[in-house]
Amino acid sequence: MGREAVTIGVLALQGAFAEHHSILSRLHISQTSVTATLVKTPDDLARCDALIIPGGESTTIALLARLAGLLEPLRAFVKRKPVWGTCAGAILLAEGVQGAKKGGQELLGGVSVILERNGWGSQVVYRLRAFAGGASNVESFEALMDVDVLKDPRRPFTGVFIRAPVVLNYVTDETRPPIEVLARLSPALLPRSEPGARDGPLDQRTVVAFRQGHHLVTMFHPELTRDDRFHEYFVRTCVSKLEAS
Repeated sequence: MGREAVTIGVLALQGAFAEHHSILSRLHISQTSVTATLVKTPDDLARCDALIIPGGESTTIALLARLAGLLEPLRAFVKRKPVWGTCAGAILLAEGVQGAKKGGQELLGGVSVILERNGWGSQVVYRLRAFAGGASNVESFEALMDVDVLKDPRRPFTGVFIRAPVVLNYVTDETRPPIEVLARLSPALLPRSEPGARDGPLDQRTVVAFRQGHHLVTMFHPELTRDDRFHEYFVRTCVSKLEAS
């Protein structure tokens, strides 16, 4: 039997689309031939079997998508085909968002969560290698994560968090598949709790990667590392269905 051929688009309006495209272009996956393409128009999108929405500035990406005539085609695409949202892309896939800029935030929807933009605070940006200890109200940091679903799961994955969103709540929708949590941060690394927030390992804010059906969401930027395992997971599990759910 020949290899399955899939075309995976990267929305190329703003943000880290070149990095995603570079990783997809070098992937070698048995039984699947991956063609990476940049998506800037509805015609580009129509040629895709799956899509990655990169990190960047979610309000800007949504505005540029509307100007390019892509907003409604993207909403239709999300309902039918696999989509992976990273950071800003995660915001666009959410059902709701808090902390939007003045004027609101247009969303694509598709995954059953409410997110908060820049959930780590708005103080001066600095890098924190959060391999141990705690973090509070920082915008950008790195953290080692154990992700059992990735190839070589004993090797931690370095999550690069840049003004990352956080999960505030899940939305009940029995018409959609359940959410499968793939990665969490230690509760010690969360921003300070708001009054009434649930603390501890089951705090939904610790969830930084999850899958819902054929959609994948990461609050961090796998494309800013040299580790291709999340891209391989997306292709094998969400796009090609080479691995069981």
